[in-house]
Amino acid sequence: MIKRTLYFGNSGYLHLKNSQLIWEPEPNEEMTPTIPIEDIGMLIIDNARITITHGLMASLLANNCVVIHCDQKHMPAGIFVANEANTLYSQVVKAQLEASIPITKNIWQQIIKSKLKNQAEVLEFTGQSGSKIRQMISEVQSGDAMNIEGRAAAFYFGHLFGSENKFKRRRDGEPPNHLLNYGYAILRAITARGIVGSGLLGVIGIHHRNKYNAWCLADDIMEPYRPWVDRLVIETCATMDEIPEELTPALKKSVLSIPILDVWIEGLRSPLMTAVNRTTSSLARVFQGETRKLLLPTFSE
Repeated sequence: MIKRTLYFGNSGYLHLKNSQLIWEPEPNEEMTPTIPIEDIGMLIIDNARITITHGLMASLLANNCVVIHCDQKHMPAGIFVANEANTLYSQVVKAQLEASIPITKNIWQQIIKSKLKNQAEVLEFTGQSGSKIRQMISEVQSGDAMNIEGRAAAFYFGHLFGSENKFKRRRDGEPPNHLLNYGYAILRAITARGIVGSGLLGVIGIHHRNKYNAWCLADDIMEPYRPWVDRLVIETCATMDEIPEELTPALKKSVLSIPILDVWIEGLRSPLMTAVNRTTSSLARVFQGETRKLLLPTFSE
């Protein structure tokens, strides 16, 4: 079942009735049909004047829905996910904490190889050659000790919007950096949802380690999925003569399709949100010694 992504950008009141989400907007605005809680995978709140009840929040979290709150700049500022959404939580976390260094290095190697392959696909989608990045894939060692990921990223982003474009990937850089930021934040929330649903501990990363970061593992697992955001941003920008300095409702709406983008994993096509769940579930199995192979995404069968 494809879970729905809901966005609320106007002031109003969100509450729960008969296991349904109810949206009551400001007077003179059209009411939204009620929506079953079990149909919702992500809820985005982008207005400081939205009120949401505790009962609704509790019901959303109980159904492993991720709730995103945006700041005054309309960028995702915080995510809420369930503490436990897997019956084997303690067993999986124990295996995660006890994972050996060789295992985690092998996991990171698989992740980076997948990411580079997908970056090459994106460049080829734009009509450019992905051969340089494809050549780097074989150079990725256990743990990516030579930082092939960083070298590939410098080339990739330098060509992402055309080889003649002087685009530089920076969080506070010029557009379309803001659109990439927004997309990556949505992807991060999707990944956090998958991590919780698979019984993993988000704060314990494979490669990312930061005492101020509660979602190091999400930052690891989302890496091979980032090219889906990149490709979507490329397609969005191609429809515009000039990219606005601020994120418009239309821009945000285009990015909110991320959870339902097509992803292939081992011959099976599914929405990105479902694919991420398959990846995090496979990671849990790797930690528990059931397999050594992560299920990672590709653009085609």
